Amino acid sequence: MSAPPRLPNPTIAFLLLSFTLLVMTSNANIIRGFEAHETQFQRPRRRSCSISSSSSSLYSLDGSKFRHRLQETTNQIEELVSTRVVIEANTTISSKNETFQLGFFNPNGNWYLGIWYSSISPQTCVWVANRERPVKNITSSSLEITETGRLAVRDSDNSIVWQSTNLEIVTDLKLLENGNLVLLTAEDTVSWQSFDYPTDTWLPGMNLTTSKGLTSWRTLSDPSPGLYSLRLRPDYSEFELIFNGSKPYWSTGNWTGKAFANVPEMMVPYIYKFHFDDPFKPTASFGFTEAALDSGLSPPLTRFQIHHSGQLMQYTWSPQTENWNTFWLEPDSTCRVFGSCGKFGLCNSLAEKPCKCLTGFEPVNQLSWDNGDYSDGCRRRANDVVSCEKSDDGFEQIGAMSLEEGTKVESFNSSFDLCQKTCLENCTCIGVDYNEKTNLCKNLFGSLLNLRNLSSDSIDSEVVYVRVGTGGILKNMKKKNKHLNTVVLVAIIVGSIAVLGFVIVAVIFFVRRKRRKAVEEDGVFPVSTLKVFSYKELHQITRGFSEKIGHGGFGTVFQGKLSDSTTLVAVKRLERPGSGEKEFRAEVCTIGNIQHVNLVRLRGFCSEDSHRLLVYDYMPNGSLSVYLRKEGPNLSWDLRFRVAIGTARGIAYLHEECRDCIIHCDIKPENILLDSDYTPKVSDFGLAKLLGRDFSRVLATMRGTWGYVAPEWISGVAITTKADVYSYGMTLIELIGGRRNVEAPLSPGGREGGGATAEKWFFPPWATRQIIEGNVAAVVDQRLGGAYNVEEARRVALVAVWCIQDDEAIRPTMGTVVKMLEGVVEVTVPPSPKLLQALVSGESFHGVKVDSGGGGGLPTGSSFSPENLRLSTAGSESSLGNASSSPVNENVN
Repeated sequence: MSAPPRLPNPTIAFLLLSFTLLVMTSNANIIRGFEAHETQFQRPRRRSCSISSSSSSLYSLDGSKFRHRLQETTNQIEELVSTRVVIEANTTISSKNETFQLGFFNPNGNWYLGIWYSSISPQTCVWVANRERPVKNITSSSLEITETGRLAVRDSDNSIVWQSTNLEIVTDLKLLENGNLVLLTAEDTVSWQSFDYPTDTWLPGMNLTTSKGLTSWRTLSDPSPGLYSLRLRPDYSEFELIFNGSKPYWSTGNWTGKAFANVPEMMVPYIYKFHFDDPFKPTASFGFTEAALDSGLSPPLTRFQIHHSGQLMQYTWSPQTENWNTFWLEPDSTCRVFGSCGKFGLCNSLAEKPCKCLTGFEPVNQLSWDNGDYSDGCRRRANDVVSCEKSDDGFEQIGAMSLEEGTKVESFNSSFDLCQKTCLENCTCIGVDYNEKTNLCKNLFGSLLNLRNLSSDSIDSEVVYVRVGTGGILKNMKKKNKHLNTVVLVAIIVGSIAVLGFVIVAVIFFVRRKRRKAVEEDGVFPVSTLKVFSYKELHQITRGFSEKIGHGGFGTVFQGKLSDSTTLVAVKRLERPGSGEKEFRAEVCTIGNIQHVNLVRLRGFCSEDSHRLLVYDYMPNGSLSVYLRKEGPNLSWDLRFRVAIGTARGIAYLHEECRDCIIHCDIKPENILLDSDYTPKVSDFGLAKLLGRDFSRVLATMRGTWGYVAPEWISGVAITTKADVYSYGMTLIELIGGRRNVEAPLSPGGREGGGATAEKWFFPPWATRQIIEGNVAAVVDQRLGGAYNVEEARRVALVAVWCIQDDEAIRPTMGTVVKMLEGVVEVTVPPSPKLLQALVSGESFHGVKVDSGGGGGLPTGSSFSPENLRLSTAGSESSLGNASSSPVNENVN
């Protein structure tokens, strides 16, 4: 075969020049296209690469090698035009107002493409793309729009670890202000969006369907899919939480038309608007949005998340505390989540780490266990295998449990001893489930899940005993007397000697301390975290109790300095030996182990002979009452609002988050202290009562300060946490007005008072009427000069009136009060409190006399009613004449 004809040198030169110009022109167009769309990340449209007819004819003369080289170059041009890098390494893309960011993040040493809140720390991620295939090397990885028009994450080895599933070719991407990542076609239509592929977070504007649910992270630092998910049931009627894709453990209940049956909170007028489109149909879709606030401000950031612990939680962001507040969650305890601690894992929701292995067991995967992933559960230790030949194994008592699929149960009626004995005689028996009421015994074979401690939300009458080896906790000590061996005999003798020695020591101790009172009878103080001071130490710390800084209900407060010469403390010396001792014990037992940013911290105490002293952190800015005097220092509105929310959080913690519900019983400005940053701290728990969770009410001796005491308390009936709500509402009114609720009018000389019989104004009735009528500005402290947030002031004022309602059932809980103040729950106009309204007579009202019994308050046990409040007439001795535009007056005899 003859060789192909050669082209002359000028022809070859011309062809090469034409080809070079073609490539340069294409590259220039590409560069101009990128520069024109840089901020929008818009990919230039696909361009065709062709050669003119003359060039084509010349090309045909070149032969196969030239044809192959030209084809390669054409493919490179096509690839360059079609593929565009969007994000490289640590660069990010922000939404329009920079609420969200898109980029790579590193929670555990691996890199993931995700979306998170821009300005919130620590980083809060709401969506993850490559949660199953992380990127190892971020420096050479990228996010790009591929030649096929899809969004893809490319790893350092040039492999694609994740890509979008759109079928249409996209030319642009945008991160919207609601956190949704959208891919747009050349016609600017949405071809794909991240809201259709949620991970563990549900944002406003996102709809959940049968095909779109939530799946938890594996752990707090591992975004890979976890064991828990939220899905719409196949009958399209309700949502349910699922364990491991198949086991439901909580549901919303059926849709009633306005809410789900098991979520009554949806009926409360929040700023969240839920909508369920096409319920009970395959096209069912459920979502929520946020309504704008009355002030026109943006609503707070919020999100639902299925936590890696298996709980569905709703969070709201608080700019004041820069923290996510838990608004709602289900199940309400970690221990009610199915499989939370794996097989043979014991759950205790009150512990810092909720899961631990039973005695004689160890984690299957220690590394995962340490990282908070308890799903693998526990297994028996090699040296703690149950015995098949001997029956000296024991049992560990557990509160509740669930049976793993395949677990065998043998049930029969018997005594507890026989129930255990039957299990011990079978080496495959793993435990017993015994009901003391019915004497029903269940011998268990297989694996156990959801083991809960008796103190951890267990309400079942059945008690589970898990079989453990010889190192078990609950030994089967019932042995027949004829088999009593030497070891048991020695143990009895040693135990008897120990008991006898203890009795002797106890008698000596009692003789030496017999002059001490009931404090020592109760086993002194159960708080181990407090420092025990001697009276001599506190005498030196306070320089002989020389610097008095206040006076509380039961004693005087002195400033002191600890031995390090830098730490200031407040030392409260109780002065009433009877009730003072009672207060002392209550304070130590109540707040000794409680730590909260809005509760004063008790450092230590002294209980020596008749001396009773408490040592607190020193609050340099004093109590709130200092700032409620016209001649006193003034607080800005921002500080007042912080005080209102912080105080509410502290009280809510006492009511709802402590192991035992705590009623303070004496909320007032004197007991709200301000630290160096003006953070409010609730103090003085001398009147606090521990209210067990099994009881709803507690009878308390009335010791609160009149003016802050709830009507039901004054009338002598039992009180609840709503008594604190009432006192808090009265305190809010003072905070808004910058004045005390009971205050003497100014004399002609400009000073308060005017004699022992001078009338005093009672502020709340007048303030309440102004607030309900919408005239909040008349109530706000004039010293602010209009420099306050009108919407916040209105919200605080309405909350205050809600808190002082006569009927305690109408008053909100302190947890709800916090949400109302934060703007998460809508605050409507409350009804007028009738008992306060009784102080007002039409448009013109005069002074109010209250028989104080010499102490400024109503006599104990008297009823709070209009009959006890004598309204003076225009001609009475205490009348101030027409006071239609003034607060009501109170005459304290």
